[in-house]
Amino acid sequence: MSQPETSATSTASSAETSTTPSPASATPAVILTGDRPTGPLHLGHYVGSLRSRVGYQHDYQQFIMLADSQALTDNMDDIDKVRRNVVEVALDYLAVGIDPAKSTILIQSQIPELAELTFYYLNMVTVARLERNPTVKAEIVLRGFERDIPAGFLTYPASQAADISAFKASIVPVGEDQIPMIEQTNEIVRRFNRIANRDILVECKALVPEIGRLPGIDGKAKMSKSLGNTINLGASADEITAAVKKVYTDPLHLRVQDPGHLEGNVAFIYLDAFDTDKAALEEMKAHYVRGGLGDSIVKKRLEAVLQEMLAPIRARREEFAKDKGQVMQMLKEGTARAREVAAKTADEVKAALGLNYF
Repeated sequence: MSQPETSATSTASSAETSTTPSPASATPAVILTGDRPTGPLHLGHYVGSLRSRVGYQHDYQQFIMLADSQALTDNMDDIDKVRRNVVEVALDYLAVGIDPAKSTILIQSQIPELAELTFYYLNMVTVARLERNPTVKAEIVLRGFERDIPAGFLTYPASQAADISAFKASIVPVGEDQIPMIEQTNEIVRRFNRIANRDILVECKALVPEIGRLPGIDGKAKMSKSLGNTINLGASADEITAAVKKVYTDPLHLRVQDPGHLEGNVAFIYLDAFDTDKAALEEMKAHYVRGGLGDSIVKKRLEAVLQEMLAPIRARREEFAKDKGQVMQMLKEGTARAREVAAKTADEVKAALGLNYF
């Protein structure tokens, strides 16, 4: 979605990572995943997490969090953006095939036990350790905070540790850049268990997707809502066409007969991610590299692949959007189920800290 005071790079605090979860057992492992509701989800989200979540829900106990409280740490000047996108992101979940009967979808802010656990965990980590977290450092630079860092943003690792440990998740799907957050979560878990003198909280493993971050259509390193270089899951056919025309290819491929390059070529990166006819795609790559294949042909194939993939997702999204009240009811029910789990963990934590007076 954070941990005694040790270096994030030390062996003791390193998070175990994997690209595939372990097979389901008689007691399904718990997965926690989620998104900040700051805008509609896009192809990067689909590759990075959504597609996998649809599969996980059949074999694991999966909690999917709409992290609205966390989103406010750098959106307090536009709180309506966060509020309205809670339902919009939920619509994307339903559209891709996440089943609320198999996955528990919850709203972070509506589970006060998460904030309570965060408060306790902040006493188990120093400001210096928070500032050393590589993920936090990178995000501070990205947002241009310099030293004007919102306190809630700086303490996000403790908040994420609360989110993960509240549901006793043992598997957390994240990108490679988020592994330091999992390491710090495990540090906090271990320190708390030492204080309690027994294992109450559960250490977690980072699950890194085989396909990493999807670049934006402009060739930037990351597809991002804030950079405006996305193709949204709910994009119309015309929007997909317009976006594909802007997709970055090989700037040195000036003539059709010139040999093309695949490295950094966003059109082929997308085809690798979404084209199911791998044999035909490999033939196209070979043709492009030796020359004689224009970028327009590559983009035509890419558009066909994306149109076919996104059309049913868009249709389902439009159908669910006809009754947003029902979508909100689904979120209310999922949040209620999740709160029961988090409240039980919070009670265990308070008892271990001697805060069970009555």
